[in-house]
Amino acid sequence: MTLKKFQKTIREYYKNHKRDFPWRHTKNPYKILVSEVMLQQTQAPRVVPRYNSFLKKFPTAKALANANLSDVLQEWQGLGYNRRALYLKQAAEKVQNRFPKDFKTLTSLPGIGPCTAADIMIFAWNIPMVAIETNIRSVFIHFFFKNREKVHDKEILPLVEKTLDKKNPREWVWALFDYGTFLKERENPSRKSLHHAKQTKFIGSHRQKRSKILKLILEKPRTEKEILTQTKFEKETVSKILSDLQKEGLIKKTRNKFFV
Repeated sequence: MTLKKFQKTIREYYKNHKRDFPWRHTKNPYKILVSEVMLQQTQAPRVVPRYNSFLKKFPTAKALANANLSDVLQEWQGLGYNRRALYLKQAAEKVQNRFPKDFKTLTSLPGIGPCTAADIMIFAWNIPMVAIETNIRSVFIHFFFKNREKVHDKEILPLVEKTLDKKNPREWVWALFDYGTFLKERENPSRKSLHHAKQTKFIGSHRQKRSKILKLILEKPRTEKEILTQTKFEKETVSKILSDLQKEGLIKKTRNKFFV
């Protein structure tokens, strides 16, 4: 397939099937950051109500920066990967309401990698940036590497750059996202990527145990013994999770009680 035909196919699909999300109706870098962090490990339809609720409580970066971590984590409950909420708050503390319009500075903020920084540049300011994530991988593998396995990103990136719409990158990347979602519901070409990692099941996982322990501590300060009684997890598991949560800055300990 030629690059022009590829672009035409993606644009036609987007014209007829584009999805509508609240973060596509804003150019505010803070609101886009919130959506990007939420979308890192969670499907878009699930993010919508949480995004709206989060912004209602923390409408600006300054509001989030000045909020108590416990309130932020409480609002984040149900989204999982609570470190994302901590990083989001830490990023807000660094920028307040003055977002850097600079890729290098954005990537220096907590929890913001190259892909998230590129998306902020694209969606907030419509600045052309070459970025690659799961949906984009799916699209390019489907059209240009159909009969290949273990496709490396360095093979995909030149095609991403050549097909980038430099006049309106915002709409073009949305179009790629939407086509990628369409593909993943059917064949999920991203599985042919060398970088593909299958997400482990949540039920019964270490992540679920972390989430439950943090939720208990958010309700009220608790001792390790109380957590053991409530969860019935093994003592070694609880001790390890409590230690990890402390190191990550998600909880603190005073005397014998853990709190946020």
